[in-house]
Amino acid sequence: MDAPEMTSGHTGAMTGHMQIGEAAERVGLSIRTIRHYEEAGLVIPAARSEGGFRLYAEADLDRLRVIKRMKPLGFTLDEMRDLLEILDELAAGQNSDRAVLLDRLAMFHTAAQTRVEALREQLATAEGFARQIQNHIDEHN
Repeated sequence: MDAPEMTSGHTGAMTGHMQIGEAAERVGLSIRTIRHYEEAGLVIPAARSEGGFRLYAEADLDRLRVIKRMKPLGFTLDEMRDLLEILDELAAGQNSDRAVLLDRLAMFHTAAQTRVEALREQLATAEGFARQIQNHIDEHN
């Protein structure tokens, strides 16, 4: 998608685009991480400025937020790419494959729920350990 080019170093109020630094700040990722996700083909900047700076639109930030939520659940880059493609196809209204896409999306939901439960168990174990250490501190004070 071609967008009007910007020449200033600030967010484009007219175009709705922002440079990578602002995008990183808004989604809570580092610039390096965003560049990595671009190299992996997960998010492509909506446009480039005349000076070659990456310019991101709100839709790009939405993709980055999905990726950011998948990362702590241990999804691979390929899995992230697959989910993003499913979401893109559903948004485009590809009705012929809609049932297949929804089935694939449901599989991601199940996988995410399973991984969340595993993280809850890890957290419970970690909290138990922290309580145990605190008990030792209290016992020896």
